[in-house]
Amino acid sequence: MTISVRKAASAAVLSAVLGAALAGCGGGSGPSDAGREARLGTPAASASASASAPAPGAPSAAGAAPQAGAPAKPPTMAPGPNGLTPVFERARQHTDKTVALTFDADMTADQGARAAGGERFDNPQLIATLRTLQVPSTIFMTGRWAEEYPDQAKAIGTDPNFEIANHSYSHHAFTTPCYGLPALDAAAARADVDRAFAAFRTAGAVNTVPYFRFPGGCYDDQALRALSTAKVTAVQWDVVSGDAFAKDPDAVAEQVLAGVKPGSVVVMHCTRSAAPVTEEAIRTIVPELRKRGYRFVKVSELIGK
Repeated sequence: MTISVRKAASAAVLSAVLGAALAGCGGGSGPSDAGREARLGTPAASASASASAPAPGAPSAAGAAPQAGAPAKPPTMAPGPNGLTPVFERARQHTDKTVALTFDADMTADQGARAAGGERFDNPQLIATLRTLQVPSTIFMTGRWAEEYPDQAKAIGTDPNFEIANHSYSHHAFTTPCYGLPALDAAAARADVDRAFAAFRTAGAVNTVPYFRFPGGCYDDQALRALSTAKVTAVQWDVVSGDAFAKDPDAVAEQVLAGVKPGSVVVMHCTRSAAPVTEEAIRTIVPELRKRGYRFVKVSELIGK
């Protein structure tokens, strides 16, 4: 299939224009200059303090045999300067042709009425395709999504092909401005993360990992400080798929294929209403990257490198 450069450019423009309409999920420009210092955190040892003390709400292996499908002490990064939550964007090992596809399962705390009215914030066909193609993936899920679709959250969270990471409970902003999202103060931000982990546990998810993605990708030092006691690694990305509200799967595929490098983290979405062509784009992206020699991994494997 020939995918035009023009379509790729259109996807990039569409992603920028419609980022605000998506409330910024996966479309953020990242941290302030001050917040960037936390990227200096280094990967912890395989049995890091963060991994041995899971984030609140995450399954604990202490005193119990590991559950089926659950990762054993997933790697985290050491805290950044002044104990700030560390931030991961791309594997430091840039010679290994691995790539992590990540999918944000978005739902805000106040979208229940829209879901009741028939709007679909899930994408079971995407999950089915990832299973069929045997693509290990990391799903960044909001707690509200897990509450709306508990059966799907459990199915994803007990499938060894996937790991569930935290995308907050409410999908509110952890700093402002952030695409017009309502903002949380420091205490509410930490509680929001805990509440999401609790929602995963209630749904029956097992393979949760101590990783967190800021709504909209928006953060600063204050946000990193607010989460410092949560023992999580914040995960950003280096490849924006442009799937938010995209209508052309070929353009999304081209944008991903043009951006992927060894060790890349790609941000996509698992929400039919906001990203309707993601599943179709995946059916182009996966075989092409495999043809180029890439191996798909979860974020936990990239962080461990």
